[in-house]
Amino acid sequence: MSNPVETTRTPDPRLADSAFLKAARGEQVPHTPVWYMRQAGRSLPEYLALREGVGMLESCMRADLITEITLQPVRRYGVDAAVFFSDIVLPLKAVGVDLDIKPGVGPVVASPVRTLADVAAIPDLTPEHVPFITEAVGALAGELGGTPLIGFAGAPFTVASYLVEGGPSKEHAKTKAMMFGAPDVWDALMRKIGGIAAAFLAVQVRAGASAVQLFDSWAGALTPADYAEHVMPHSARVLAEAGELGVPRIHFGVGTSNLLGLMGEAGADVVGVDWRTPLESALAVVGDRGVQGNLDPTLVFAPTDVMTARAAEIIEAGRAARGHIFNLGHGVIPSTDPDQLKALTEFVQGYPLG
Repeated sequence: MSNPVETTRTPDPRLADSAFLKAARGEQVPHTPVWYMRQAGRSLPEYLALREGVGMLESCMRADLITEITLQPVRRYGVDAAVFFSDIVLPLKAVGVDLDIKPGVGPVVASPVRTLADVAAIPDLTPEHVPFITEAVGALAGELGGTPLIGFAGAPFTVASYLVEGGPSKEHAKTKAMMFGAPDVWDALMRKIGGIAAAFLAVQVRAGASAVQLFDSWAGALTPADYAEHVMPHSARVLAEAGELGVPRIHFGVGTSNLLGLMGEAGADVVGVDWRTPLESALAVVGDRGVQGNLDPTLVFAPTDVMTARAAEIIEAGRAARGHIFNLGHGVIPSTDPDQLKALTEFVQGYPLG
């Protein structure tokens, strides 16, 4: 893996009072910080208007759209952190992999990876591949002021699954077949993707991102033993390089109740917990780390008092953590009422911790 590390990040003085960064570092907070996965767009009418007629990958490669979409939920909800608008497969597209995001389907790869030669044909990512990222993050760092920006990357296993399967998969059969049956190809692919992910995060941090989140959406398909042997070392390298840049690291996966301890050991400062796992159960296994989560995303469709009562339970459970960042247990559902997320944000930020 190429090493993108040059210097440790100098803290931005405007972020000294950030509740999000304080929680990520395990420090005392003025209130429980809150942001939402997939908050950059999804359910916002202003996002839908901006994206009309513009493909997903195109919107992720235009600095003006990235900047505006990332800012929209900060303006609308007043969340404690912005998350960089991008997509898990964007770095692959940037280095020349033939893929597209098809509406209603997801990422589709024209020529799935099968051999060592296929892996070798994927270029390593450099800042020159993604000048729009540097431009957008720089603009965001200026506009966000005291609101930190979270950098974004897909973890090696999840990105590999798209490359091997050729698109989304429920069983990940081809992915596991390579992992078990062609370990040399698998290791080479994971090293390649890990290098790309680390470089992608480094570009964002150097341009102004104040924290990073590594998304391993499909890691829940693995047993702990298989994760530890075939996946964890590669995610650990990505997180280690991000850590050398001097920013907090969040590690999140879906359906990963059996992996939370290992995901923390991979190098996370904060472990994201999906809605299936009670926060109390997660705290027992993540060690001396912060936690993020974990309201069921469908609860925003419930009456407001029901939603906030459940949120209060999660905040109370989070008191026992080294640090707690409130979030949904997965991404915002597209049909979510923005007013409900606004109400949830205000409730969490106003919940007394004293």
